[in-house]
This record gives sequence, C-alpha cells and structure tokens, in this order.
Amino acid sequence: MTTPLRLAFMGTPDFSVPTLAALIAAGHEIAAVYCQPPRPAGRGMADRPSPVQAFAEARGLAVRHPISLKGAEAQAEFAALGLDAAVVVAYGLILPQVVLDAPRLGCFNVHASLLPRWRGAAPIHRAVLAGDAETGVTIMEMEAGLDTGPMLLVGRLPITATTTTADLHDSLADLGARLMVEALAAVDAGRLQAMAQSDDGTTYAAKIAKDEGQIDWSLPAGQIDRLVRALGASPGTWTTLGGERFKIQAVAPADLAVPVGTAPGTVLDSQLGIACGEGTLRITRAQRPGKAPQDAEVLLRGWPVAPGTVLGRTEP
Repeated sequence: MTTPLRLAFMGTPDFSVPTLAALIAAGHEIAAVYCQPPRPAGRGMADRPSPVQAFAEARGLAVRHPISLKGAEAQAEFAALGLDAAVVVAYGLILPQVVLDAPRLGCFNVHASLLPRWRGAAPIHRAVLAGDAETGVTIMEMEAGLDTGPMLLVGRLPITATTTTADLHDSLADLGARLMVEALAAVDAGRLQAMAQSDDGTTYAAKIAKDEGQIDWSLPAGQIDRLVRALGASPGTWTTLGGERFKIQAVAPADLAVPVGTAPGTVLDSQLGIACGEGTLRITRAQRPGKAPQDAEVLLRGWPVAPGTVLGRTEP
C-alpha cells in the first residue's frame, strides 16, 4: 500500500487533471493546488477557471493561483505547507530554486516526451510533426534548467501513421498519472534512484505559433499529413478557398493521378483529392467559417468544390 504523502499539485490544463485524480485516488493528502489564474473565455469573455482549478474546487481542495513564485511572500506560503513533495504537470510558471528545495523529497514533473528529446512547451505536437516513431512520458526530478532534471521513470507509446496529437494527449496524460503515483511511492521508499539525462539527442519543442497551421501545398503529402495530425485539433490547420479561411481537420493519403503541370493545392476530383508538391491527399474533415466541423462527404453536399480549384490562393 502507498504511504500517504503531503503534496502540492501544480498544473493548469486538462492534461494535468488525470495526475491530480490519480494522486487523490492513491490516498495522498493534497495540501494545496496551484494553477494559472482564471482567464477570459467564451462569447462573453467572462473569467473561466482552468480545468485543474475546476476539478480541485469540486473536490474541496484549496486552490492558489499566484501570478509568480519569485516573490518572498509566495515562497514563504509554499514553504509553510510542510510538503513531502510537489507534483508539477504543465503548470505554466517557472519554479525558483527556493521552491524546488522546499519539499522534503523534492519536486517531480510529468513531461510528455522521451527526454532529452523534446524539452520545452509543445512536446506532443513536435513529436508528431517530426514523424517520430514513438513518444512517451518521463517522470523527472525537477531542477532549475528547462526539463533538464534527472529521470525517474519512462513510459513509451508508438506513433503510427494515423496517430494525432489529440490521441496522444489523452493516452500520455493517463500514462503520466500512473507513472507519477508509482514514482512517488518508490522514491519515498528509497527504491528508485534518479538517472541523469544524456546530452545526446536533445531537441527543443518550441511553443506552436498559430501561423504554423497554414498548409503549404507545395510540401510533400506525407509532411502535410503530419502537420494536420499534429495541429489539426489545436491550434488548427488551414488553407484558403474562395477568399475564405478553410480549416482542415483531417486528411488521408490518396493515390490519384496528377496531370503534368498541375499546381500544388489543385483539387483533383469531386471528393477533395488534392495535389501536393509530392503525392496526393484527400481532405476527410473540414470546417468553413462560421460553420461546425463536418466530414467531407457531408460538407460537399451543400458546398461542392469543383475539380481544378486551387487551394491556398489569396484572391477570391
């Protein structure tokens, strides 16, 4: 049986919630939950609590959302919790060394990559974009550097030809939750020693910029397919059609004849087969401005796209 520990949980988005739920289920005492402050959202732009805050408050947990942890007051409040450990999952604030040093066992992070590959803000997106064959979760003992701390446990998941960031997001969140509970128990019992990361194979997963979602049809079909699988759900992938921004949410490989001289982005048939710089794709799910996402066959019933149309042109 796991020995109950007194913990702070530090996380903000829905990726973090399974780990908090797993810690509660394992019987640990959650002394405080730290997350980003509520942000304006929705049509009325009213302040909306983060998924972690909503989950924690529904379970009667104390929630804190300081703007920074660099001030003496915030640091003193954290130290006063008398923690065995802090668990950090996509929190969104840098933890100063004085905060890292406060818990008895240390601060531990769920990072959604196979470190040292994809240190940084967007490891899931970047793994899919790069065409990696696998990814995973690393449970890491935190230090001042960006995702440079020694590793405790690693779990792996394959990335197939159809895997999306959304698929991996949920699977990695669940895997990370399970591994964190396992790691805390082993560290507390003295059964697990952290292993330093290698400097070989280090890559940086930069935050995804919105303009990365614009499809360049002159790229090979396989690269465009990875882009849509990586970014189609969020922040979104898009092209232009008839002067409108046209969101592309899913594509599939296609084996279509491309006449010599056909421009990349040209619609090849009545079912949204598209010529790419190399190879062809078929758009299978898309969204027009102001409309709900639709499978291509449904969208085309009310909005046919004629063969010969070229996607990505800026003029109407």
